[in-house]
Amino acid sequence: MARALIVVHETDPVRQRRIPGTILPALSELGFTVEIDTHFGGNAVREDADLVVVMGSAHAAYDDSLPWLATELEFLRRMDAAGTPVLGVCFGGQALSRALGGTVARAARPERGFVELQGDLPAHRWMEFHYDAFTLPPGADLVARNETGVQAFRKGPHLGLQFHPEITPDVFATWRESWPPEFAAAVAAEVDVAAISAEIETRADELAAQCRTLLARFCAHIPSS
Repeated sequence: MARALIVVHETDPVRQRRIPGTILPALSELGFTVEIDTHFGGNAVREDADLVVVMGSAHAAYDDSLPWLATELEFLRRMDAAGTPVLGVCFGGQALSRALGGTVARAARPERGFVELQGDLPAHRWMEFHYDAFTLPPGADLVARNETGVQAFRKGPHLGLQFHPEITPDVFATWRESWPPEFAAAVAAEVDVAAISAEIETRADELAAQCRTLLARFCAHIPSS
């Protein structure tokens, strides 16, 4: 059976299992056994997976003071050299862009909540929660964008996303549990968190189906060995 590795930016084993949301069952349905690991604390993750997913993070993919970031970027470059498909989600998409020669910087404006996107996606309304943005890596194909910038790209077997296809009510709750009080207050002052939560809850089945379709399309672009 094919093996998938999900890289998270979290050390608590319970939270590690919550963060991937609908990506976990979608990969299982596609026939993958799934392992979750992290580069935090100098940990060395396995490099023999058939597919890698790199999840989001509250950190910035351009912050070279992070002790684990250089390790993760080098890991992504090795996956690219080996031809191992990588799906990057939000921070993961930003790190993938950077590893492939793109750049990451503060976005012109943050995107928090559901956003309309244009491009070759199975749906056009996706959950976002980010303050940074990536550029299109050299040689990559633009998959989706909006007025804020690049939202998805494909290069070889890789797919980088700025949005969160994995979102569920529990994923959003996991994020909120990690917010410091001052950050939670700042977000609440700028966006309607209750309305975001309600839309995630109401559209849970639809969002899970979007994620399954996106993962199936991603795997369909993987060259057969």
